[in-house]
Amino acid sequence: MDGLVEKLSQNLSFNEIFELVKKTVEKSLRKHRAGLTLVLNELPNAIGAYHEVGSNLIVINRTILDAVASLGKSKSELNGFLFSILMHEYLHSLGYLDEGEVRRLVYRVSEENLGRDHVATRMAGLGIVEIYPELKYLGEGAVGQTPEIIKNFDQSSMPYIG
Repeated sequence: MDGLVEKLSQNLSFNEIFELVKKTVEKSLRKHRAGLTLVLNELPNAIGAYHEVGSNLIVINRTILDAVASLGKSKSELNGFLFSILMHEYLHSLGYLDEGEVRRLVYRVSEENLGRDHVATRMAGLGIVEIYPELKYLGEGAVGQTPEIIKNFDQSSMPYIG
């Protein structure tokens, strides 16, 4: 995809990053799904994000997201993390349930579209803790906090009703 690396270095919304995820997955795997909702919530820190099979939700661990935002050295790093984690959960929503297969697919799609050296590809191949070892010290994490639903997420899938 032309300009994808450059786009991921810009100031992007969750929706804009997710649109790039959907386009790259469509290009590489020829699969697509619409109508997902993104939620940020406190989770046990062993869980970066999840998609509950049969639902339209992707939930990202707010503590890990905030940590990557503060540890990252550039907008490209944060966007690369979001690109990688959103693609992982998007693939689950497409019916890929095996974790090993999903990890391999995220790496493959990232490498095809971003190149081997991009931070998203490295995260997919090595794991987030290898990139940010400080994440090991976040503790167990919290649960039961108020979730935040991200507005205008996956909006290209929403038809206009006028």
